Amino acid sequence: QVQLVESGGGLVQPGGSLRLSCAASGSILFVVMGWYRQTPGKQRELVATVVSGGGTNYADSVKGRFTVSRDNAKNTVDLQMNSLNPEDTAVYYCYVVRVLKGTRDVYWGQGTQVTVSS
Repeated sequence: QVQLVESGGGLVQPGGSLRLSCAASGSILFVVMGWYRQTPGKQRELVATVVSGGGTNYADSVKGRFTVSRDNAKNTVDLQMNSLNPEDTAVYYCYVVRVLKGTRDVYWGQGTQVTVSS
């Protein structure tokens, strides 16, 4: 079982920045790591992902403002969020994909609240 521990959420004013971090247990390399977010009444949506080779994928709404990065040696993934606006308010979930012996498993963190408000 993979455990994901998130940190870094909180309250920030519009235009501000936050950095989310997620540490995954275990020593296996995850093929994908990243972040999703969810607001009440809406489906969970992709924010940003990064594959083991370093390629990244971003939601259009965060391109140019958010940066996802990972440390394969430490099995961590971070999300640097700049120029935050109220529409970024959501619970953010860390997400990792493990492929082991041909089986693909997805794991989620417990979620961390990000609130952008003046």
